[in-house]
Amino acid sequence: MKAPMKQQPYQRPNTRGRGRDNVPPRHDFIVELKDLIVIPNIAERLKVSPKIDKRLGPSKNAWCEFHQAYDHPIRNCLALGHHLDELVKNGLLRDYLQEKQGTEDVAATGGGPGHEVPVHGEVHTIAGGSSGGGCTASQRRRYARTMMSMEAQRTNDAFDVDLVFTKADLEDVIPHDNDSIVISAITAGRKVHRVLVDQGSSVNVMFWTTFNKLQLSPDMLRPYGGCLYGFAGDQVEVRGYLDLRTTFTDGTASRTESIRYLVVNAFSAYNMLLGRPTLNRLGAVASTRHMKMKLPNLTGKVITIKSDQKKAKRCYENNLKTR
Repeated sequence: MKAPMKQQPYQRPNTRGRGRDNVPPRHDFIVELKDLIVIPNIAERLKVSPKIDKRLGPSKNAWCEFHQAYDHPIRNCLALGHHLDELVKNGLLRDYLQEKQGTEDVAATGGGPGHEVPVHGEVHTIAGGSSGGGCTASQRRRYARTMMSMEAQRTNDAFDVDLVFTKADLEDVIPHDNDSIVISAITAGRKVHRVLVDQGSSVNVMFWTTFNKLQLSPDMLRPYGGCLYGFAGDQVEVRGYLDLRTTFTDGTASRTESIRYLVVNAFSAYNMLLGRPTLNRLGAVASTRHMKMKLPNLTGKVITIKSDQKKAKRCYENNLKTR
């Protein structure tokens, strides 16, 4: 019977004379590396070398989730570092990179100072848009038939987990008088603050000032022929729509989905508005009492995003000043 091969002891690589050429640059991500490498569209691009009978580091108790082996922590994994650096260079991780600098509400990557656009008004609740099916009765009936057909064909949702709010979720809540839920999200490679979670809106909205702060090109906009109405029944000018990958994270887990935004030429104290289409797509539940929004990630873990109560109150006060 052949004896098993003995594992070779770890030997520090000889880097004398080579400087740090073999060490990949370190990138800061909005999620932990162990959560980043299990995201399906990223995991399929990461190649793990076959296991060898050789120690990969000096730390016997350190665990690397990438190699699924001990001897080194994942943050010091050179192989993973090179893989991630290549993905960053190819623009495949731009939605997960942490912003290094920017303005308070929309982090920008430009070299010049950020300029705040004054807020002169607000679109409270929006009706219409793609979720309504269209402006005519025939379009809405066709939309309703399509939705009923999709519901009949729908199978068990892989992300259908229990989203429960408990007393523990109230511990960090500042006493408030019916504040709105205002969160942050990452889109177009930037962290956007003052995102209103509006369950009364039938569309997701990005305001024109935010579109410009994100330095997006107008060429990205596709024409929108539908109708959109504000809370008072007045028609709102729509510049077009676009799909952007948007990441929701609580710092321990994340979820990234392609979100369709209508770009609206209207002033608002908020940068973006997330309506029912996004909440339903994410399987998210928002609680104004607990000042949180909960949603499952791709592995079934519950992501809990806290509302920024200070920004919510500031937005409300700014709206009152402009009326």
